[in-house]
Amino acid sequence: MRIDYISGNRAIAEAAIASGLKFFAGYPITPSSDIFEYLAEELPRRGGYVIQFEDELASIYAVIGASWTCSKAMTATSGPGFSLMVEGISIAVMTETPLVIAYIMRAGPATGVPTKTGQYDVFQAEYGFHGGLPIPVFAPSNPQEAYDLTIKAFNTSEILRTPVVLLSDASIANMFGKVLIREAGEIEIIDRRSIEILRKKGCEWSLDDVYEMKCVGDGYDIYVETLTHDEKNIYRPTTDVQRRLMWRLYRKIINNREVLFEYSFHNYGNKRCRNMIITYGSTFSSVSEAVRELNKNEEDFCVFKLKTLYPINEKIFYEKTRDVDKIFVVENNVGLYVKEIRSILRDKDVISISVIDLEYPDPDEIVERVREWL
Repeated sequence: MRIDYISGNRAIAEAAIASGLKFFAGYPITPSSDIFEYLAEELPRRGGYVIQFEDELASIYAVIGASWTCSKAMTATSGPGFSLMVEGISIAVMTETPLVIAYIMRAGPATGVPTKTGQYDVFQAEYGFHGGLPIPVFAPSNPQEAYDLTIKAFNTSEILRTPVVLLSDASIANMFGKVLIREAGEIEIIDRRSIEILRKKGCEWSLDDVYEMKCVGDGYDIYVETLTHDEKNIYRPTTDVQRRLMWRLYRKIINNREVLFEYSFHNYGNKRCRNMIITYGSTFSSVSEAVRELNKNEEDFCVFKLKTLYPINEKIFYEKTRDVDKIFVVENNVGLYVKEIRSILRDKDVISISVIDLEYPDPDEIVERVREWL
């Protein structure tokens, strides 16, 4: 165990190696490229492989193929690259292929400002692929969380046999901070081959809808079926098979939302939280400064920071907001995730505070916008 002063992107790369990463495929794109660059130098020294492909389409399919050899695999990209990967991600959902995608958001749409930040892609990360099924999306707000949530992303992908998105942004990518780096023996590393062991010893995960994964090289005939298939991976284009398949793929994520959902609550010493700001990612640092200013007037603000964007644990939202008068959702976009929160807290006054900034939202602007509603 050691403490390093590293960037958010470097923290992701270090955590991926610690989690057992064996194969990385990618195509350079700002602001994710230094994940690729660091792994290209370091992963081969640890017995892994790094390959640059001709584009993001080839990269995601290579990651899927590597995963089916029971090698932990990942890629890293930004908005335009993720757009090219969505068909492959859909295939990974349907074939229940474990993999991790480090999605480092930047200012958009299109090429936007590649070196600047934004939180424009929260919907694409969850809903951008076809099929309408959920996948886990984790959102760090600093390098330490980038490290910790990367490990959680790999464990989640292995346990639930699903793609997982680690949704960061350019600000976190380039943010430096102290990160507690743990050695392999100090981290709970879960492998897809451990599923039966997890079932036998009992654990907090709901595993009824997760099938054991056999890989190429295990000595079995392997069927990786992208069409509607039955429990034996045989193509069966019938309504009853499609229903069973869709509901099972849905349940294995949703029934684990209590394990997957992470957050932190900050009341800044207030006895009561009359007003709440909900935020996520790099915007949290601006919100923290804004709340300190707001509380100088005894306005009793607290902050509910989300580390998991999907799946949502509605129970936690109800508990944390039960006695709150007003809820503000601060985002560096036109007001996106606020729609998810409004769909849950229908009896609450949920106010969108959209502060678009190519760096960090200005805390003074957040204070001004919030006070307009007070």
